[in-house]
Amino acid sequence: MTKKTRYFLILLFSTLILVIGSIVAINYFLKNKVEQFLKNRLPNHIVQSYDNLQLNITEGTLTLTSPTVFIKNKNDNQTHTKISAEKLIIEDISYWNYLINHKIQVDEIEILSPTIVYHKHKLNKERKDVKSGVIKMNRPLFLDKLKINDARLTIYDGTKDSVLLFTEHFSMEVDSITTNKNLIKKRLPIAYGDYTASTDTIFVKVSNFENATVKNLNLQDNDVTIKGVHLFTKYSRQEHARLLRKERDHFDLNVDSLVVKNVDFGFKKRILSITGDKIFFENPFLDIYRNKLLADDTTIKPLYSKMLRDISFNLTLDSIKINNAEIVYTEKVKKDNQGGKINFKNLNASISNVSNTYKDPVKTTIAIDAVFMKNTPFTTQWTFDVNDPNDRFLFKANVGSLQAPDINSFTVPNLKVQLEGEANKTYFTIDGNHTRSQVDLKINYDQFKVSVLNKEGNKKNGILSAIANIFISKDSNKSDQQFRKGSGEVTRDKTKSFFNYLWLNVSKGLKSGLTGGKN
Repeated sequence: MTKKTRYFLILLFSTLILVIGSIVAINYFLKNKVEQFLKNRLPNHIVQSYDNLQLNITEGTLTLTSPTVFIKNKNDNQTHTKISAEKLIIEDISYWNYLINHKIQVDEIEILSPTIVYHKHKLNKERKDVKSGVIKMNRPLFLDKLKINDARLTIYDGTKDSVLLFTEHFSMEVDSITTNKNLIKKRLPIAYGDYTASTDTIFVKVSNFENATVKNLNLQDNDVTIKGVHLFTKYSRQEHARLLRKERDHFDLNVDSLVVKNVDFGFKKRILSITGDKIFFENPFLDIYRNKLLADDTTIKPLYSKMLRDISFNLTLDSIKINNAEIVYTEKVKKDNQGGKINFKNLNASISNVSNTYKDPVKTTIAIDAVFMKNTPFTTQWTFDVNDPNDRFLFKANVGSLQAPDINSFTVPNLKVQLEGEANKTYFTIDGNHTRSQVDLKINYDQFKVSVLNKEGNKKNGILSAIANIFISKDSNKSDQQFRKGSGEVTRDKTKSFFNYLWLNVSKGLKSGLTGGKN
C-alpha cells in the first residue's frame, strides 16, 4: 500500500466517522429538542406520554408510538379529554428552516387510528380576560398536509343516555396548514387550504327526546354528501306521551341523501359564518304525530323570519331544493281513536335566500308543488323578509280538485264531521305579520254536504247535520264565475306554530266562502 493510498483511506474513514458522528449528534440533539418541547412547552393542564420516539435525520421523519394526551381543567385538574393513537408520524422535517430560518416546516403529519374521548360535562370553562393560545408559538409552523386515518370520536354529556356524539372510521386530509403566535390566539387558530373528510357512521343526541344518525358522510372540494340521514324521536308514541308534561311532536324523518354545494365556514370578529351555494334533499319522508290530549306548550313560537334573524351565527345559503318528499301528519284529539291523518306526497320545493345576512330588498322565497291526500294538486308561493321586525309574509296557494271524502280520514276522528262533495278549485292568499293577517279565498265546489257524527264517530246526528247544512251553500254555481269568495281577519295565537296560523286563515276563508260571508 502506497503512502498516498494510506493517507486517502485515513482521510476517508475519518470523514465517514465525522459524518456518522455528526448525524448521531444532530439526531440526539434534535430528538432531545423534541422531547424537551413535549415535556416543557405544553401547558401544565395538558399531559402527554408515548411508548417510543424515533427520529430519522436522513429522512427527516419523527415517529411517536402509542402517543396519548390528557387535557385537564386548569382549576380542578379534572381530565375532560383523552386523545390516543396507534402512531403519529411527522415526515420530511426541514432542519435547515428550523435551525437557520427559525420556522417549523413539515411536509406531512399522519395520525393513525386516533381515539378521542371528550366528557363535555367535565369541562370547566374559564373566563379569559387576555387572549392566549393553547400552546406558546415561538416559531411559525408550516405544514403541507395533515392526514388523520380511521379515527373514532365519542363525546359524553354525563346524562342517563350519556353519548352526545359518536363517529368511527373517520378520515381527513387538510392541505397548507399554517399557524403562528398571532393565529394561535384566535378562535380558529390555524389557516388552511383544501380539505377532504369521510366517515361511515355518525350518531348525535339532538335532545333528551330526539336522536339523529347518518350512514356515511363525504366532504370533497367543498361539497358535502350525506347518505342515510335519520332524525327521530327515540321513544314510542305511547312512551313519549307518558314522559311529557306538555305537548311535543313525535316525528320520524328519513332522507336518502343530502348534498351541500360549495360549503365554507370561518370566523369574523369571533362570530361563526357558514355559507353554501345549494342544498339538495333527495326523497325525504317525514312522519309527524301530535297528541293534543297533552297540555299545550305555551311558549312563544317565533315565525320563520325571526328564527332565521335570531340565529347566533351568520348563515348564507343561496338555495335549498327538496325533491320527491312525503309528509304524513297525524293529530290525536280524542282518546277513543289513533287520530286523524293528512298527507302530502310527490312534494318538490325550491327555497331561495335562506340567510340572516342578506339586506333589503332581498326576500326569502319558498315555492312548493305537491299532491295533497289522494290526488289533489297543491302549489304555494311564500315570501318573507328576514330583516322585517314585524315578520310580514305573503302566502299564496292553489289547490286543485279535492274529493271531500278524501279528508274524512282527518275530520272524522278529530272533528266527528264527515264531508261529501267536491272542491273543484280553491285559491287563497294570506297577507300577514307576527300578530294579524288578512285572508282572501275563492272556491268552486259541487254538492257539498256536512254530516255531524255522534261521539263515537259511527253514526250521523241528523239534527246537527241539518242545522249545519242550512248555513252552507250546496254548490258555487250561483256565484259570479262559479266561484264563491270568502275573506276575513285573523289574530295569531303566538303560542302556536306558523302552520296553526295558516290553518286559522284557511278555516276563516272557507267558513266565509261556504256560508256566503256568514263568518
